[in-house]
Amino acid sequence: YPELMVASYNNNEDAPHEPDGVALVWNMKFKKTTPEYVFHCQSSVMSVCFARFHPNLVVGGTYSGQIVLWDNRSHRRTPVQRTPLSAAAHTHPVYCVNVVGTQNAHNLITVSTDGKMCSWSLDMLSTPQESMELVYNKSKPVAVTGMAFPTGDVNNFVVGSEEGTVYTACRHGSKAGIGEIFEGHQGPVTGINCHMAVGPIDFSHLFVTSSFDWTVKLWTTKVRNQSWAGTSNATWTLTHMGQPKLTPGFVGSVILLSFLFLLFQQVPTASVTIEGASALNRVRWAQAGKEVAVGDSEGRIWVYDVGELAVPHNDEWTRFARTLVEIRANRADSEEEGAVELSA
Repeated sequence: YPELMVASYNNNEDAPHEPDGVALVWNMKFKKTTPEYVFHCQSSVMSVCFARFHPNLVVGGTYSGQIVLWDNRSHRRTPVQRTPLSAAAHTHPVYCVNVVGTQNAHNLITVSTDGKMCSWSLDMLSTPQESMELVYNKSKPVAVTGMAFPTGDVNNFVVGSEEGTVYTACRHGSKAGIGEIFEGHQGPVTGINCHMAVGPIDFSHLFVTSSFDWTVKLWTTKVRNQSWAGTSNATWTLTHMGQPKLTPGFVGSVILLSFLFLLFQQVPTASVTIEGASALNRVRWAQAGKEVAVGDSEGRIWVYDVGELAVPHNDEWTRFARTLVEIRANRADSEEEGAVELSA
């Protein structure tokens, strides 16, 4: 159901008797003012996603630490499954929920802000299949605020933290747990995403982060602490042909930006002012890469068609690779060791 979009809400002052947690499923194909489905939970829903390979299921991570599962085939607005509030599962807020794997072998991966990572079967949320403590240097728990897996990879991933640091990590093997540390942000990491497009050149080592420090940074796992910066929540887009270049970000509270890393411009490729001057707090691309949805502090969602920006060109992969080489060369020639800033 590519036309469906799910969003979580809390602190609705106009509905004080509603549960703390609300998730609404909207249909982008029809301009309706009411959602397709309404789901409730007693704890605020901090993260929400559709369960890959299960088109009727919606997964939520809550402030209490519970993972909840809703089914749109059920007449209930409340979860059909939920994890226990116990030491075996999460007892801190969960900002990261992600279904990884294939149709025949997949797991729900969740991480809470105390650094605990759990792997679940969607058929049974009573007990995690695996759990791991994400600890840096064997002593410091990582307060995870964001998580992303590269395309096709179920073992290696990256996480952002409340401290602003970013880490590589893996689930299994001799190096299971936290690996490398990437330092560069001066505030909590608000978004993190890996390069998702598949094409003639492998860019899977690239990932992008955003932070309360008003920057977006492009990183590579091949070089420790190698980054290029720009401006809060960020994600790659994936067009129907695979386009390697776009990532959106926020500047101030009212401008939605789309940076074109391909040309290494230090100004936005496109921008729009959101009505009402509300603070923007979330952004997501549609799977096809042709629309971008933005949530604001008033509980509204804005969906934009990016038009010709979503149309890829044949030489974009080689041009993007050349741009990365030029960026590294410019950094080497610069006396400043910090990341290159993209200004609004």
